[in-house]
Amino acid sequence: MADIVAITDPRLSAQVSALGAELVSLQDRDGSDLLWDGDPAFWTGRSPLLFPIVGEAKDNRITVAGAQYQIERHGFARTSRFALISSGAARCTWRLEASEATRRHYPFEFRLDVTYAIEGGALHMTAEVTNRGYGVMPASFGFHPALRWPLPYGKPRAAHEIVFERDEPAPIRRPVDGLLSLAGHPTPVRNRVLALHDKLFEDGALVFDALASRSLVYGEALRVSFPRMPHLGIWTKPGAGFVCIEPWQGHASPEGFDGELADKPGMVTIMPGATESFGMSIGLIDSPQRGGER
Repeated sequence: MADIVAITDPRLSAQVSALGAELVSLQDRDGSDLLWDGDPAFWTGRSPLLFPIVGEAKDNRITVAGAQYQIERHGFARTSRFALISSGAARCTWRLEASEATRRHYPFEFRLDVTYAIEGGALHMTAEVTNRGYGVMPASFGFHPALRWPLPYGKPRAAHEIVFERDEPAPIRRPVDGLLSLAGHPTPVRNRVLALHDKLFEDGALVFDALASRSLVYGEALRVSFPRMPHLGIWTKPGAGFVCIEPWQGHASPEGFDGELADKPGMVTIMPGATESFGMSIGLIDSPQRGGER
């Protein structure tokens, strides 16, 4: 089985790894990199998939029917090897299924199918989680793409900003020892604009758990859309050449939460035989710098 699968259309190309079904390269038609390269001096990730939890649970453990299971931050999908189910010129689908190894951390019978498809200058990422067991299955899912900061279109790093689809007046949350702060912090978004600078991230990620928008524009060059993802994380390591724009269903456990996984805020419950779908897209916005359509 191929370790890396490449997909392309006339405006974008991408590569996806069997390890974690992770997007590891995203380039425009000129070969300019839009995705972080995983430089270990800062962070080896590029675009990990977060499943079956997003963020951390208290003491890295979850409780299911009174029993406790150890599970690392963001779950195990990102470190699991996926099977390639299908691939074509502009599309590929990968699968991870419950196994003896996954049941030690998450005691549910699941199937996770992840599809990458390029169309019309946008990369669409879709994850489908199916409950193959006989009881209700709680789950979370998140995307974690690290986009270049600065992007390769001549704009300086200090001039990059994120423009939200809607006003974002609600307080944000911050990580506290890996968990989600109970206290809210004033939103750094002003008139729908988040001006990016390293100081924003000195205390870790910005967590929008009362998000109004379902799309945004980054660096005037990329549109990031996530129609059904209700939460958003934005993160980098100060000084690094990336910013992660992370649509989530779910987030880290709130401070003090130590209950059943099904009661963890942000989880969805999937009925036996049912499938829950999660998706996001990253699309090019035409500008004179890129010459519009060619």
